[in-house]
Amino acid sequence: MTNGFILVNKDSGITSSKVVQIIKKKFNFGKVGHLGTLDPMATGLLILAINRGTKFSSLLLNSHKSYAAEVTLGMQTDTDDAEGQAIFSKPITAEHDDIEKILLSFLGESQQQPPIYSALKVKGKPMYKYAREGISVEKEPRKVVIESIENIFIKLPIVSFEIICSKGTYIRSIARDLGSKLLCGGHLSALTRLTQQDFSIQDAKKIDEITELDIIPLEAAFNHLESVKIPADQLKSFINGSAVDIELLKEGLLRAYNSSDEFIALGRNSAEGFKHEYLV
Repeated sequence: MTNGFILVNKDSGITSSKVVQIIKKKFNFGKVGHLGTLDPMATGLLILAINRGTKFSSLLLNSHKSYAAEVTLGMQTDTDDAEGQAIFSKPITAEHDDIEKILLSFLGESQQQPPIYSALKVKGKPMYKYAREGISVEKEPRKVVIESIENIFIKLPIVSFEIICSKGTYIRSIARDLGSKLLCGGHLSALTRLTQQDFSIQDAKKIDEITELDIIPLEAAFNHLESVKIPADQLKSFINGSAVDIELLKEGLLRAYNSSDEFIALGRNSAEGFKHEYLV
């Protein structure tokens, strides 16, 4: 069985779910899942987990991501991006320095209101379905962290920049809120995901270019972590979920290997001993 990850450079106009379907059918994989949705309009890095790679999905889903974004000021849309209908427009009166200052005010931790057209659920139903039915619902604001906003370029009505942000951040919401603070409206007009954890768009390929040789083995995906070897006499207990007593000077998540140097799990040390959190 083939296990691991595939880096797709997604084109605009296709859903993340459709990319999953195409790759699953193309290679006849048992399980395929994407590790962070890209809206149909968005392009760039979409990581797919293959078979047992899906067991490790939460690690990559929770990682920070970086994007190249383009915001168009002067008009707000109902979807907060270029695919929606205009609901507000006003001439741009702010100076470049003020625009940059307000954009940089999003740095750090804040509570962000998700777009009404999103897959987040309210009472078990995606918000975008309520929106399509004309029903007004709101999701509680969520904590997000913006690590950096760099390479800002302003040529009105366009404001472009690169951003590093936490899981759950909606760049559409940043575009909307930037326009609101400038009193002219704004929407996201282009978005490309550049990186996710240690993976980069530079290593991704278009769907029709991908072959099985492009699958990243599970072990390689976590090369940035330190490693530990599980003694043969404790291997069975470790695999069955028991803590093993081995002396560790390393903290945090570690790669675990058996005596044959085969990657078997990711684990963490605790007061009980070393236990696996993700088993291959």
